[in-house]
Amino acid sequence: MAIIRYTGIYNADGGLWGETRYVIGHLLGTTACALCDITHSPLRRKPEWDAMVNRLGVPFDVRHRNEITPTETEFVANARLPLVLAHHDDGSITAILTDRELDAVAGSVAEFESALTRASIAG
Repeated sequence: MAIIRYTGIYNADGGLWGETRYVIGHLLGTTACALCDITHSPLRRKPEWDAMVNRLGVPFDVRHRNEITPTETEFVANARLPLVLAHHDDGSITAILTDRELDAVAGSVAEFESALTRASIAG
């Protein structure tokens, strides 16, 4: 089964109120999202993230937890967020990187790319 795209799901809600709540919680140390730390600096999306996505050769979408599709909602119902899903050419979806694996890369795009590559080969 070939991977045709990835979806990263943030442990945060989208929209003005959701993002404001996340930023305040993050500053106060009450909210965390390892995927947010990988994709964004405190002020904007990391350019190294965009470069990494371009190297993948397949799309990589990121969504807030309140923006996921019905299929993804069913898939992540019992999962801890953040999470990275792999979408396969046969229509199946698998969790390729868990919240713990995302925590382990400590916000590094390079470490994330290595972890994603290892998981994709193993998966």
